[in-house]
Amino acid sequence: MASAPSSDDMFDEFLTQRGHETESVGWEQNYNKKQCPDCGGLHAEGATECSVCGWTPV
Repeated sequence: MASAPSSDDMFDEFLTQRGHETESVGWEQNYNKKQCPDCGGLHAEGATECSVCGWTPV
């Protein structure tokens, strides 16, 4: 049985086939802190998950 791509991979492939660029989203930088791209919450450099909204980098 063949394995199906994850839903994110499927959407990325769909968009890429139609000329859109896709990229992984990571932390943004704000001074010496990490900033969540979803809610804007600021975190220490060692953060792996947003404590405000629960976002994690891909």
